[in-house]
Amino acid sequence: MARIICIDYGGKRTGLAVTDPMQIIATALTTIPSKELIPFLKNYMVTEPVELILIGEPLNLDDSPTHGTPLVKKAIQDLTKAFPTIPIQTVDERYSSKLAVRAMVDMGMKKKDRREKGNIDQIAATMLLQEFLQNR
Repeated sequence: MARIICIDYGGKRTGLAVTDPMQIIATALTTIPSKELIPFLKNYMVTEPVELILIGEPLNLDDSPTHGTPLVKKAIQDLTKAFPTIPIQTVDERYSSKLAVRAMVDMGMKKKDRREKGNIDQIAATMLLQEFLQNR
């Protein structure tokens, strides 16, 4: 089986998480500058087969778009163009960053490490991916 990769896309940083080849466990991969997403994924997919790309879709409580929604839509267009054979699916990312911070506190992560925004992005992507795996 190929992996599933999950993207928590942001204006500056993007958190990435990936499944194991059997698609059982979600693991944080890295956080990269958003402008480096496509080159990073192209390089990653040289050695690791990916069968699905998930990307968090930012929405308000009333399902209306947020300030981040147009950025994600543009990222989806770029991903579709770069990887035309890999399906791309959106997942609801409401509260993902807040849940990630809560998880870091619950894990006993030091305050200094919790302030590192890249950690939040990776953990948010991992939580989105784990929820996807549990719900399918």
